[in-house]
Amino acid sequence: MTEPVQASPEAHRCGYAAIVGKPNVGKSTLLNALVGQKISIVTRKPQTTRNRVLGIITGESFQAILLDTPGIIEPRYGLQTAMMREVTASIRDADVILFLAEAGDPAPDVRSLEQVEHRRAILVVTKMDLVTADQALPLVDAYRSLRAFDEVVPVSALRRRGLDTLVRILQERLPQGPPLYPADMLSEQPERFFVSEIIREKIFERYRQEVPYATQVNIVAFEERLGEKDLIDAEIVVERDTQKGILIGKGGRALKAVGTAARQDIEALIDRPVFLRLFVKVRDDWRNSETHLRSFGYRS
Repeated sequence: MTEPVQASPEAHRCGYAAIVGKPNVGKSTLLNALVGQKISIVTRKPQTTRNRVLGIITGESFQAILLDTPGIIEPRYGLQTAMMREVTASIRDADVILFLAEAGDPAPDVRSLEQVEHRRAILVVTKMDLVTADQALPLVDAYRSLRAFDEVVPVSALRRRGLDTLVRILQERLPQGPPLYPADMLSEQPERFFVSEIIREKIFERYRQEVPYATQVNIVAFEERLGEKDLIDAEIVVERDTQKGILIGKGGRALKAVGTAARQDIEALIDRPVFLRLFVKVRDDWRNSETHLRSFGYRS
């Protein structure tokens, strides 16, 4: 990561930057690369991110608080409406917008662009490892014809190209102010959040079609036990009995595979052994229930 010139306390910069764009444009991958640690789950499926995920970059003269957001879509049910509220709140709270556009896209993402119409923004052209600079230029010109951007920064998060430039440009656009978080803090979410996200990631990786999108993971118990493995009980909520059957699998083998994969990542995250128990429950049409959505922590 960049090493900015040391500044006086009065010149220190600190602020929020919302990472915004359509599904699968590389928002979570960019957040993880900038922070230097995986704090936001990444899968090949769109709409993996549901909540606003906060990541923190701290340098000698700045602190950038990054807000990873769900991909911008036209909502079709209550959960997606709640997700779009997270996007709106992040854009409202941000000092700077990192607007992501995939280098290989044939045309600008007008729907997402409309959400940041009146906000200062940096155009971040992602996945530059897949195209040449000349191939990306028409898309950049098309975006510039629609609105002005403070800067255009091509990046490849997977190859770690352009990240230092992006951090430098972002740092320059943050307002002056003291840091809001300790220097060694990478996110404000508790362990329970990351554990639930890991389990949800494994579900997205292992199941097809509607099952991952109909799934909610809640941590109902997280107990540190002296001399024993930590105990974690996770409740996986689905909408129909058929989804429950698919999730569990014949003889419980599918759910056991999810638990094994999740446990390994959880132990790597918290650096201690865990005993993970998964339970599947059915809540009819929970994605359209304001009561369930509020109880699961989604913005009403």
